[in-house]
Amino acid sequence: MLKKESRALKLRRQLQHARERWLTWREALITAWPLALVLLLGFGAAFHFVKPAPPRHIVMSTGREDGLYHAFALRYQEIFARNGITLELRPSQGSGENLLRLSQGEADIAFVQGGVASNWKDRDNWQGLYTLGSAFYEPLWVFARDGKNRQYPQRLTDLTQKRITVIQENSSVYALAYRLLSANDITEKTAQISPTTRAQDEFAAAGALQQGEIDALFIIAAPESPIVQVLLRSSGIRLMSFNRAEAYHRHFPYLFRLSMPEGGVDLAYNFPPQDTELLAATANLAIREDLHPALQSLMLSALREVHGGSGFFQEAGEFPAYRNSDFPLTAAAERFYASGPPFLQRYMPFWLAVLADRFLILALPLLTLLLPMLRFAPAIYSWRVRSRICRVYGELKFLENDLLRCRRLGTLSPETHADFMARLDAIEADANRTPVPLSFTDLRYTLKTHIQLVRERIAET
Repeated sequence: MLKKESRALKLRRQLQHARERWLTWREALITAWPLALVLLLGFGAAFHFVKPAPPRHIVMSTGREDGLYHAFALRYQEIFARNGITLELRPSQGSGENLLRLSQGEADIAFVQGGVASNWKDRDNWQGLYTLGSAFYEPLWVFARDGKNRQYPQRLTDLTQKRITVIQENSSVYALAYRLLSANDITEKTAQISPTTRAQDEFAAAGALQQGEIDALFIIAAPESPIVQVLLRSSGIRLMSFNRAEAYHRHFPYLFRLSMPEGGVDLAYNFPPQDTELLAATANLAIREDLHPALQSLMLSALREVHGGSGFFQEAGEFPAYRNSDFPLTAAAERFYASGPPFLQRYMPFWLAVLADRFLILALPLLTLLLPMLRFAPAIYSWRVRSRICRVYGELKFLENDLLRCRRLGTLSPETHADFMARLDAIEADANRTPVPLSFTDLRYTLKTHIQLVRERIAET
């Protein structure tokens, strides 16, 4: 029998402990839900300012498949692939088509030669386009044959009544050459200006210049390109020097002055045979304004990796840079040029850096709210528990005041005595029913002690 009672007592104790633990958790949850609501609202407000994760596929409009733009874009594609991004390359006929694709939403990034956008007739359509800066110089080469008495043209004005070929019609080269010739009063009325129409016509045009079928050839190409190397070494052909390069820069701010020293191409054969001033545009990366900032930083890092070294016309670290103002520079590019790649992208893989960056943007406002909440949460929790005990104390105080008033007025009777006892029993029952967590049990026992003191006072009357 005693063994059964012991088991029952043990079970009741276990149930009592479970009830006390539940009360503790219940109070904690009741205290925590307003704080959780505030945190949830803070999370929602922070999430409103966090951009979604960058897409894994973007489109870049380049240029001719056998051109320099497309060749560099293939290197960007490899860098993007290393970072889990698919960079789709779409060849085009040049900067004009690239701009149209950007404005129509058919591409996210595109090569645009400096000056093309500012001289385009539909310039109003470029609203919403930005730039990441310039990637490299695009030198303009003007090769001319010697004339009578072995005299070479010294200025563009010397090409009046000459046969001029520009490579090629649908590219930005033609537009640039046409603007330069027009500035020197050379038009179709004063010269024979004929563009090539296909990429394979470049060497045919070079052959025509060598054979004397044309008098001058305009081309934009890298110094290492075969056609430039062939023409620099051709007898009877000379690279024209823009001795007024600074004046051209004042008239056309998107053109820059480059200097090729004597023998700069070939020291052994001294090509070119004298110092030569060239004009160059810049190859710029134009983007749509909605391109994700993380992808902008990745493209800028790719530009630095591909173009950051020294070259024939550039110093190490000269590119990428903001050299052309046809489009405004993005905020991400401004930060990149001021302080380099984002801090996390310097030490983490791209996707991990993007994830951590988004998490920090969400976490910082939440921590700002959470720290003061954690500081005041214990006080709020204690206040909630103590307020229940204080409510019972309030009832006990009212009873004691009524008892003292009856004593003073001499209205105590057996009926009022019984009424006081009944009220006190109800207060004690209320104290026993009031849920109190285990860590605040001392408050309940203190309350019971005070109830017993009041009971003794009632019994003395």
